[in-house]
Amino acid sequence: MLTFHSFFQSVVLFVKSLAVKVKKQMYRSFSVLMTGMMVVAIIAFSANGFGGSGKNALAAPISEERQEEEPETEEVEGSSLVTEAKVQFGLLNTDSEGQLLAGALLLNEVRKQQEQQEAAQARLEALQRQIVKEKQEAEARKKAEEAKKRAEEERRAARRISYTEEDYQVLLRIVQAEAGICDEKGKILVANVIINRVLSDEFPDSVKAVVYEPSQFQPVSNGAINSARVTAETIECVNRALEGEDYSNGALYFMNRKGSGSAASWFDRHLNYLFSHDGHEFFR
Repeated sequence: MLTFHSFFQSVVLFVKSLAVKVKKQMYRSFSVLMTGMMVVAIIAFSANGFGGSGKNALAAPISEERQEEEPETEEVEGSSLVTEAKVQFGLLNTDSEGQLLAGALLLNEVRKQQEQQEAAQARLEALQRQIVKEKQEAEARKKAEEAKKRAEEERRAARRISYTEEDYQVLLRIVQAEAGICDEKGKILVANVIINRVLSDEFPDSVKAVVYEPSQFQPVSNGAINSARVTAETIECVNRALEGEDYSNGALYFMNRKGSGSAASWFDRHLNYLFSHDGHEFFR
């Protein structure tokens, strides 16, 4: 009996679920279907004898009689009701699938936007890192240049000497006499050697004393220094040397080998060769 009750309850729930969207004018058809389902259930359980095997002798005629008495219209109405319920269920399924599809599309769009935002954020962070890196590199270069500039200024300052107007005129004439036909660097180099001697403890402390020290510069020995006509280029080169511009590598001597004669051998034996430029060889 419990089995019959459970089956009947399941049938009722199923029919109710089909009848959710049934309109009021179809209540009669729904009642007929309900009654028919109950009769079918009773016949089915009677045929099994509620636990026995084979057909029940009393239930069989009743089943056949009920089948003969079942109106054709009710079968049609019941079928139309089931069909409408299936259609409604199909619509529900269609709506559910549409919602799932819409949700999937929305989720995909959200993920795509999120990926685009993450990519944009990554590019922005990379750009910011690049800007910071370039700024740091620029600051490092600036500091290096400033340090180099300070070092050069300190070096130039260390090469600046005290001189009088007479010292200045002597320096102009000796540079013109020794390197008048040389380029700018050649003129500055001769001035560098004179300044190096002034700064050195091995030589006198003034330009005039260095230049007129005996047997040091040929233009002094032969008097060419007195007739030298100083050019504007020579003045500029001497001024640059006095401001600290230096290419001498500490040279204290120079000579023109072609014009030095036998004195050249003394340079070779007693001094260290550094370099040559524009006809002059420089030693220390």
